[in-house]
Amino acid sequence: MRSSGRNSRGSGSGSGGNNYRGAGNRRDEQQQRAGRPRPEERRYDVGGGSQTGPGPKAGPKGGQGGGPKGGTAKSGAPKGVGGRGRKPNAPARPREYEAQMEERNRARHDKPRVALPKTFGEVEGERLQKVLARAGMGSRRACEELIDQARVEVNGKIVTEQGLRVDPEKDEIKVDGLTVATQSYLFFALNKPAGVVSTMEDPDGRQCLGDYVTNRETRLFHVGRLDTETEGIILLTNHGELAHRLTHPRYGVKKTYLAAIQGPLPRDLGKRLKSGIELEDGYARADHFRVVQNTGKNYLVEVSLHEGRKHIVRRMLAEAGFPVDKLVRTAFGPIALGDQKSGWLRRMTNTEVGMLMREVEL
Repeated sequence: MRSSGRNSRGSGSGSGGNNYRGAGNRRDEQQQRAGRPRPEERRYDVGGGSQTGPGPKAGPKGGQGGGPKGGTAKSGAPKGVGGRGRKPNAPARPREYEAQMEERNRARHDKPRVALPKTFGEVEGERLQKVLARAGMGSRRACEELIDQARVEVNGKIVTEQGLRVDPEKDEIKVDGLTVATQSYLFFALNKPAGVVSTMEDPDGRQCLGDYVTNRETRLFHVGRLDTETEGIILLTNHGELAHRLTHPRYGVKKTYLAAIQGPLPRDLGKRLKSGIELEDGYARADHFRVVQNTGKNYLVEVSLHEGRKHIVRRMLAEAGFPVDKLVRTAFGPIALGDQKSGWLRRMTNTEVGMLMREVEL
C-alpha cells in the first residue's frame, strides 16, 4: 500500500508538470498567433532581426541577457512597441536628401543682414555747421551761411551742401583758406613783462609764465623763449605739432623786435645787420631794419629776423657797437602784440590760428 501511494504521488506530479508545461506552450502559441509579444520580449526594443528561436543572446546596450533580440520572421512587433512609432527595417534617408536638407538649413540662417535705418544705427561724424560753431566761427545759422557762400572747404574741396558730416579729428576744414582748429586745442598770446622767466614752473620760486595760466583744464606750454629782461608777445598752446614747427629753423617764422639803443647811428647799420654780423656761434643776419623813432641820442629801432638763437638781437646790436637798453618783441609771425597791455593773457582768434597754421604749412 505504501509503495503504491508513492508511485501514485510521483506519477501524479509528473503528469501534472507535463500538463502545466503543455499549457504554457499553448498559451505562448496563442499569444504569437494573436500578434502579442512574449512577456520577456517587452523589455527589449524590437528590431528587424531575422533570428528565430529563443536563443540566450544578449539584449541591447545596458540590457540583460536571456531574451531574443527579435521575434520570429513571421511575427513582427506592432507599431509603438519598443521602437516608439518607428517601423522595423525602415530604410535610411538617401545622402542626396540629407545634403538638400543641410543646404536649406544653411540658407535659412545665412540670410543677408537687414540694413537698419540711420535713425537706429550709429551715424558717423558730426554735421559741418556744428563743428564750425563749436570752433568759434559763429552760430550754427551763421556757419550755414558760410557754407552757402562757398567759403568752407573740407579736405581741399569746397562744400556747398548743408548737413555734410565730417570727422573733426581727421578731416581738414578751412574757412576762407584758413585752417579751422576744430580739435580741443587752446591758443593764447601773453604780453610777458620784464623779470618773468620763460618757463611754466620755476624751481627757484621766481615769477614765470605758469603764473598767468592757472586754473586751466589742460596743460599749456610756451612756444619759444624770451630772456628774463625782454618783454613782449609769447605764445602758449597745447598743440604740440604747431609749437614745434613755429620754432623749427626750416619754416623760418619771422619775429619782430623793438630795441632802444643810444646813438648816433651810422647810415650803414641796417646794411651791416642784413649782410650778417659774426658772432661766437656763427653769422646772424637780420631780415629787416629801420629806425622807428629818434629823440636826441635815443633811438628806437625795429629789427626782424627768423632766427631763434638765445639773445640773438641783443648780441647782434652789441657786436655792431650799440648795446640794447630795452627790448620788446612786437610780433611772432603774423600775430602782432598790438595794444595788449603788459601781463595780459588773451585767447587768439580763429583767424589768427589759421594764419599761424598756414605759416608753417599745417
